[in-house]
Amino acid sequence: MKFIPAASELGILAGQSLTNPTDMKIFREITPVKKSDVFVILDSYNVHFDYPIHNHPEYELNLVIGSSGNRIVGDSIEGYAKKDLVLLGPYLYHKWDRTDIRPDGVAPDCRVVTIQFDEHLFDSTLLSKGPFYRIRKLLNRSNRGICFTGATFDQAQTLITGLTRLQGFESVLVFLQLLELLANSTECRFLASEVFREYALDLDNHRMEIAYQYVVRNFNNPDLKIGEVAEKLHMAESTFSHFFKKNTNKSFTHFLLDLRLGYACKQLLESDDNVGNICLKSGFNNLANFNRLFRKYRRCTPLQYRKQYKMRVDFDWSHQLTPYQFVPEDNGNHPLLKPEDYATKLAHN
Repeated sequence: MKFIPAASELGILAGQSLTNPTDMKIFREITPVKKSDVFVILDSYNVHFDYPIHNHPEYELNLVIGSSGNRIVGDSIEGYAKKDLVLLGPYLYHKWDRTDIRPDGVAPDCRVVTIQFDEHLFDSTLLSKGPFYRIRKLLNRSNRGICFTGATFDQAQTLITGLTRLQGFESVLVFLQLLELLANSTECRFLASEVFREYALDLDNHRMEIAYQYVVRNFNNPDLKIGEVAEKLHMAESTFSHFFKKNTNKSFTHFLLDLRLGYACKQLLESDDNVGNICLKSGFNNLANFNRLFRKYRRCTPLQYRKQYKMRVDFDWSHQLTPYQFVPEDNGNHPLLKPEDYATKLAHN
């Protein structure tokens, strides 16, 4: 799989930051990560995922074993079954829930192991050296969320569950081995759309960078055509089409559609604007076609997408199991206190 980084210009195009949308309440998780930690690991059994949509500045690797339900990462809403492994970048909001709980409250046994570590961990002199290049690149790309499957999942599960029994220097070595495994994996895919990425471009090919920047600055122009971008690189349209797919692993048409749908999702979540206006702002000039494509790739209508997302924001933060672990970002009357105790087994490493 080839990773496709996104441009920081999209933050300007999209307007307000998603960490504080106008009509959604996003909670800030106060994580247990301390300055002295390389990472922390939280090990939970039979959780019901009774927490709100939230974010935090730390990286997070979340392993779910035994439960089934839905996962929200950025603008992605997907089902997961029996197992899940996702790497989340800083401030990317997320939530898992369960759909396998019976009306009487009984649910299959499950386990969730979460690893969290500081966003600046790999800024140190040693970890900025060459051998850690792939890991740093992986982390830089995790701001859209990355889901791992196949043999990578199996190997990572063994390492992660083993980490719950380790401490000290040995745990750090296994932690780095785990990140190296994920950094070299091809059994992975992005979850959130291009418009959720906030970091600068990370492209090795200069011509591809020019093309990419032009597309993300003009994707909401309904008249944007592949020939227009090819002309910027002084390439024939057919040559550019092959060049673009080789470098992005997507056709130009599919890539442009992903950008437009991702931007539409942001507008649905951040504003009360009607679907017709969002359709036009996102680069579509036909409402019927927009609705058809949205249903095809998001498996619901635009209004259903907005509704099901907002259904998951209700949370009584004053009665949470671990006090002050989740605090509304718009609540200025309460200090952001770290919880004294966590509701799950916690280990500092």
